Amino acid sequence: FFFEIIHTMKLGHRLTQLNNMIPTGYTHIWDCCCDHGLLGAALLARQASPTIHFVDIVPNLMQQLENKLQRFYPRQPIPQWQVHCIDVAKLPLSDYSESPLVVIAGVGGDLMIELVNSICLQNPQLHIDFLLCPVHHQYELRQHLIKLECRLIDEKLIEENRRFYEILYIRRDPKLPVNVANDSLTDIDPIGNVIWQASDAAQQDIAMRYLAKTIAHYSRINQSRSGNTSQALKEYQQVNIALK
Repeated sequence: FFFEIIHTMKLGHRLTQLNNMIPTGYTHIWDCCCDHGLLGAALLARQASPTIHFVDIVPNLMQQLENKLQRFYPRQPIPQWQVHCIDVAKLPLSDYSESPLVVIAGVGGDLMIELVNSICLQNPQLHIDFLLCPVHHQYELRQHLIKLECRLIDEKLIEENRRFYEILYIRRDPKLPVNVANDSLTDIDPIGNVIWQASDAAQQDIAMRYLAKTIAHYSRINQSRSGNTSQALKEYQQVNIALK
């Protein structure tokens, strides 16, 4: 059923943006917390990678997903997909020699920090690219990615159903010295950089409303509890939204 949706309807704006940001060339793409597998199905449909891995920890969802994959993409003669009913924190990346792309979307930034941290700790020497789309706690996630010495490939700010989403396309490569310049990589900014550079008036409007909402959020936190978020608030208050 869901594969008919992929071919007859457009993906939502968030999943479409994630799909558009994934280039061909990865041998293995891991669609984590994939729920019903819509993003992975879109990747399969456009043959974005020789192998798409669908990962979630809910057994009945993954069984249903595997049944649909068997129907629409039979694993003959060469498997195009694999289903893993496991904790995302325990991805078996070391079983595959190629540098992977790990996509994690639809979960909070706090959980995303735990997942990315576990994946990196279990694979200390592996070059891993991540495409991350947290539901919240973006500032905290960015801070942790900086500690993990990740570098930025690209970032986007989108709005879907009155919710704002930051999408971070990053790389963790232990073999790449942190201070070495690279044309395709930049440092991760704690509050974002590219997301505040609007390409048109519509994107500028999204950025301005997102910034206002974020400043209001950290202002409320500062007033309501003793936790110190003044640094985050100060940084967001200094953002200058520019039209490119």
